[in-house]
Amino acid sequence: MTMIEGGVCAPAGFTANSVLAGIKKGRTKHDLALIVSETDCTAAAVFTKNLVKAEPVKLTQKHIADGSARAIVANAGNANACTGAQGYDNALRMAKSAARELALRETDVLVCSTGVIGQQINIDCIEKAMPLAVSGLSRNGNVRAREAIMTTDLVHKEAAVQVEIGGKTVTLGTMAKGSGMIHINMGTMLGFITTDCAISSDMLKTALTDSVERTYNCVSVDGDTSTNDTLIILANGMAGNKIINSRGKDFEVFVSALDLLNTTMARMIAADGEGAQHLIECMVSGATDDAVARTLAKSVISSSLVKAAFFGRDANWGRILCAMGYSGQLFKPEGTSVYFRSAAGEIEVFHEGVPLDFDEDKGKLILGEKEIGIRIELKDGKGSGTAWGCDLTYDYVKINGDYRT
Repeated sequence: MTMIEGGVCAPAGFTANSVLAGIKKGRTKHDLALIVSETDCTAAAVFTKNLVKAEPVKLTQKHIADGSARAIVANAGNANACTGAQGYDNALRMAKSAARELALRETDVLVCSTGVIGQQINIDCIEKAMPLAVSGLSRNGNVRAREAIMTTDLVHKEAAVQVEIGGKTVTLGTMAKGSGMIHINMGTMLGFITTDCAISSDMLKTALTDSVERTYNCVSVDGDTSTNDTLIILANGMAGNKIINSRGKDFEVFVSALDLLNTTMARMIAADGEGAQHLIECMVSGATDDAVARTLAKSVISSSLVKAAFFGRDANWGRILCAMGYSGQLFKPEGTSVYFRSAAGEIEVFHEGVPLDFDEDKGKLILGEKEIGIRIELKDGKGSGTAWGCDLTYDYVKINGDYRT
């Protein structure tokens, strides 16, 4: 596999663009993004598990039910969530507006929104801006589109990878947004994946669902799951590979590439958590199975006390054992070892159920780095799993204390 530039425009046949529609008063960055394939695509998506779903989520679930789509329109500045029938009609108007300018069926357009919950979106300005958004579609439009979906994000998030499948070069590209209201069942994140791989909608759905469990659903910033979370993948088949319609070698290679992209995005989202100073990666090995390992790792990076300890550079391994203990998964504490590591080195703080008299100064030095690893070794089996989070800082409260105002 080779990582390349280009984001969602890296695969053949995809263009993108963005414009400033003026959805949120005072915003100066672009706020309306488009991603379009020049040919029909198989499509799949996963959505928030929050019972309170935004109107664009409801509409996109309906439009993607047949496993096909051609375009994505996404906005920042307003979530269009908890807005009732008028909100749903506005989401539909977004789809119709893009479809009209692109000469597509409205059901071929998927709609996503992010921003403030509970306010009606300014649909008039979106409709007015749509012709300009469509006319500016280009092969390097990913640069504009990746910025337009950002809210409290400090950095844009995109990646692309090439891999050989069936003797053909297949490309996958992605962009995402996410910084706060991020938790295990997706977060306040929008993610878009494009690929020129030929793959059936059923296998695309299987690949995406499986990959999300190992990647996006292993991220937590603050324990909140949003109303708008959406991850969409479009596959237009322009790479010319033999269509993947069952499990096998080609499917596994595709999933590996997808995992690489989604892991890259998961790490970026965790590192860019609101107010965060540290990316925390928790790796568990020796668990009963992979699912147990992931659950234990997720419990650790989701703990507010663990997050606060890392903010204070406190090598408080007791909070890690505590979080593992209430995860709901069985493991043997007496066979558990815990290590902290970073670019500054590695230190063992707990060995097979026994606390160690470790160098606190060295621990503080290790926890002072931007990226910190928690390595947990168990004696229960061969399962392994990884989860990503960040520290909990004063700035998180500042950002969210006046988010609406």
